[in-house]
Amino acid sequence: MTYCVAMHLADGLVFISDSRTNAGIDQISTFRKLFVFTRPGERLIVLQSAGNLATSQSVVSLLRQRCNQEVQHLLNVPTLYDATALVAETVREVIARDSTKLSGKVDLSCSFLVGGQIAEQPMGVYSIYPQGNFIQATEDTPFMQLGESKYGRPILDRNLLHHTPLGEGLRCGLISFDSTMRSNLSVGMPLDVLVYRKDSLVASNCQRITAQDPYFLQIQAQWADGLRDLLAALPEPPQAYLRPC
Repeated sequence: MTYCVAMHLADGLVFISDSRTNAGIDQISTFRKLFVFTRPGERLIVLQSAGNLATSQSVVSLLRQRCNQEVQHLLNVPTLYDATALVAETVREVIARDSTKLSGKVDLSCSFLVGGQIAEQPMGVYSIYPQGNFIQATEDTPFMQLGESKYGRPILDRNLLHHTPLGEGLRCGLISFDSTMRSNLSVGMPLDVLVYRKDSLVASNCQRITAQDPYFLQIQAQWADGLRDLLAALPEPPQAYLRPC
């Protein structure tokens, strides 16, 4: 399983991906699921992947290879929309190619988040479905998720707004991952994090957060303690709620 989050905030973008993959309880591995395509000062495009690992790796490999060829690629497309459409087209290409070679019911589907900024155009975040169609994050819904999203979504729904500062958005995202990892062992460390500041056109801050990271351990503990304290401070339920039926 996978969990990825991409946030489109007023001051920039935040991307967080886990790195755990599994093909059963005894086949746990670590693979990067966050990829950067950049021409510093001109564009930054970030991809996050979920789903069939072979498919997503093939898609990223093809996209990288074509950046050195005389074809349309992620480093020369004119808009972020076009970049997203190119990723979606490559997903369909890989699935169509591999489907003809495999027998049986093999699920080749994968999903991508695509975000970034090109030149002076607005920033954006898109979510590509396995079928190849896609949607865009908006001010009303300033984040997109992939994979095991249900455990980490409540804090994002309650706290994340378009005008949330980048630092607060990152904290919110990390707690979202803590909640997910506590409830689903197939999502795990390390986490790959990229914070992009609006109009900088460079990957200014990329981090790999391990299970021993002091800051993550600190907010993890404070969040758990704070939840327990808040629950204890809530009013006692009325006696009518406790009466036998």
